[in-house]
Amino acid sequence: MRSFLRYQKLTLGWALFVLVICNMPMGEVGKSPRFFAGFDKLVHCGLFFVFNILSTYGIIRQQRNLRWLNAVKVLVITIAFGAVIELLQLYVFTWRSGDWNDLFADSVGAGMATFGSILTVTLISDEKN
Repeated sequence: MRSFLRYQKLTLGWALFVLVICNMPMGEVGKSPRFFAGFDKLVHCGLFFVFNILSTYGIIRQQRNLRWLNAVKVLVITIAFGAVIELLQLYVFTWRSGDWNDLFADSVGAGMATFGSILTVTLISDEKN
């Protein structure tokens, strides 16, 4: 457990940030003319992209490589975290609404990060050989 915490500090801090930002009341911010339609989905995609990258980075630092199974585990954990946030918005934080389109945006961000991580690690290992 101690080893996990050592390498996943950034991930846990980011997870706390995402949990807070996704569950705080936004009021009229979303209706501001500065934001375009779909801005919320873009933010969700970006938040979960970064969450996935930080988690993968911690695994790479801990194990000195990235196995496919670990990349898939991180993807599943990231999507599950997004689902938990949407369920919290739906049932606990009544000032927010759980939106399954947000979960889809979370999943897209996580998938993009997983693809990018696998591609980068594969290209770097091929370069070394």
